[in-house]
Amino acid sequence: MRLAILLSVLVISPVLRADDEPARTVENKFSQVSTGIDVLEEQHFALLAGKQVGLVTNQTAIDGNGRTTADVFYRAPNIKLIALFSPEHGIRGTLEAGQSVGDTIDPKTHLPVYSLYGANERPTAAMLNAVDVLVFDMQDVGARFYTYLTTMGLCMEAAAKRNISFMVLDRPNPAGGSIIEGEVLDLQYRHFTAYYAVPARHGLTAGEIAQWYNQVGNIHAKLTVIPMSGWRREPQWADTGLFFVPPSPNIRTPTAALLYSGIGMFEATNVSVGRGTDAPFENVGAPWMNGALLAARMNALQLPGVVFSSTTFTPAEDLYRGERCSGVRIEVTDAHAIRPVDIFVDLAFLLRDTAAKDFQPRWEEVARVTGSKDFENLYKGNKSSKDLLALFHKSAAQFAKDRQPYLLY
Repeated sequence: MRLAILLSVLVISPVLRADDEPARTVENKFSQVSTGIDVLEEQHFALLAGKQVGLVTNQTAIDGNGRTTADVFYRAPNIKLIALFSPEHGIRGTLEAGQSVGDTIDPKTHLPVYSLYGANERPTAAMLNAVDVLVFDMQDVGARFYTYLTTMGLCMEAAAKRNISFMVLDRPNPAGGSIIEGEVLDLQYRHFTAYYAVPARHGLTAGEIAQWYNQVGNIHAKLTVIPMSGWRREPQWADTGLFFVPPSPNIRTPTAALLYSGIGMFEATNVSVGRGTDAPFENVGAPWMNGALLAARMNALQLPGVVFSSTTFTPAEDLYRGERCSGVRIEVTDAHAIRPVDIFVDLAFLLRDTAAKDFQPRWEEVARVTGSKDFENLYKGNKSSKDLLALFHKSAAQFAKDRQPYLLY
């Protein structure tokens, strides 16, 4: 489904206000992208007029004036917001990864906030009672194993089961939309962190995945996607002119979001990805790692868009808390050229060859993040990283063809 929308120009006020957060200054250099909520506002909420609405959202859902979608909906005169739904990290995005989220009452709207990352992973019949349309608006990071789009899929299924309309307000993919990396998930390893049969870096927006899943998953949801205007597949986040709201405590910058689809895979091993430091996902390390050796070997590969340097850090929390780690700093020199999944594969195989007794992949989790047992089989079979990357590149190339009917941009 491709919705016809008028091209509009996003005007961002110099002061950003998001609910009870302090004002921020926004430097808008491009102003060519209007997100789904902006387009819906320009249409005066016509598609939601007279409806009772449930909203799946968090702090990342802001419009061009810095207002949260929850606040915009609550104040809209022609729709009635009756419930909010919260993903991992909570409605304000302050909880750490994996921390259970409880039901609350939103202090601003006084509406119930139902957790979808705790006792329930999908809306129950009671939660959806009286809801006419369930709307999804959150900023994803573009990696298959990030949980926000899993929550979207589970909500789509729940809405379809109850014959409730489902709407996605689309937002950019921070990792861009033209580059695809990694292997398509083998669904025998399906999990909350491995929900869709797409590559690790899929290059799709939330609206595009919703369209794809509705078709290939036979969900039969009454789906409407409100596309962005002005977004193109090739540019990275810096090219949009949009303010980046951290989607979780350790995805603090567009750079971290870009790197996450590859570097995040190390969380299936005993390597720190820099949680508890000032630059999560831009550092990897461990007390047993030889950062200088690894940086030199990685630079020798001349991977595009990246430079490696040796570093040391002491995480204040999470893995190796309080321990001094040696490791590698990842500096992105060209966001359009870098391939984070390739970096993970090359660095992981280097660790096999230089620190085999210390490096410990957790194979069940590795299968989830990489997509299959191929990584384990080739790693244990003493094959090279090039052998594995050949499989990954072939799978990604096929998916690039398969996704074509579902692209909105």
